[in-house]
Amino acid sequence: MLYNKKTVQENIRNREGKRVFYLGKGDQLTSDARDYLSRERITILPAEQAKPQSYQLLGGGIVTEKPEHMTHLNAQVLVPKTHPRIAFRGAVDLLEGQILLCQSIADDGFYKKLQEALELARQLIRCDVLEEPVPVMRLGGMDEEQLRKRSHLPQNFYGQPHFMPEGRDDSLLLQINLARAMARKTELQAVRAFSDREGNPTRPDILQALNRLSSYLYILMIERKTNK
Repeated sequence: MLYNKKTVQENIRNREGKRVFYLGKGDQLTSDARDYLSRERITILPAEQAKPQSYQLLGGGIVTEKPEHMTHLNAQVLVPKTHPRIAFRGAVDLLEGQILLCQSIADDGFYKKLQEALELARQLIRCDVLEEPVPVMRLGGMDEEQLRKRSHLPQNFYGQPHFMPEGRDDSLLLQINLARAMARKTELQAVRAFSDREGNPTRPDILQALNRLSSYLYILMIERKTNK
């Protein structure tokens, strides 16, 4: 496989607190990918080293083979597939699928706007698995405060007050509305997955990103409504 800069960034891993990239035998890097790894001081390791000899369990045990009822919390730790963080990842997966369906019927303008939503959703999985902070991102050129104002007061920015979708609205608007609802449901899964025993959030950055994502999708609904 030939890795370019983008595919390299998607496959960066965390090993003992340091970022690494595993390169398989016969795989190659483009010049910009190799420059990126060098510039970011990311170590390139043989792919064979990515396979742990054993897996840890949250209860403290160790197994040498992955049971069918368990899955990876990260590269070294296995958890039951009912674990809240695995449920969260499943919710994000559904959200990604819905955004892709929106893109399949969108024109070029809305396709690009939806792509920003898709990239943020995919970033959340990476940040969970690698336990990295969610990077500061803008959606539609808007920061968090701008997203909040536009989603709370759409009549001031688009001349369109809050509305309830109807069956006669066009299919893209209705599909975006479903994506917005999925983002809200994913946020609830994230609250369950990232709370301590007292109910305090352990990953406020992920919760904030999902809240911002649902606001952005609602703004796209507003824009679609005003276009009609």
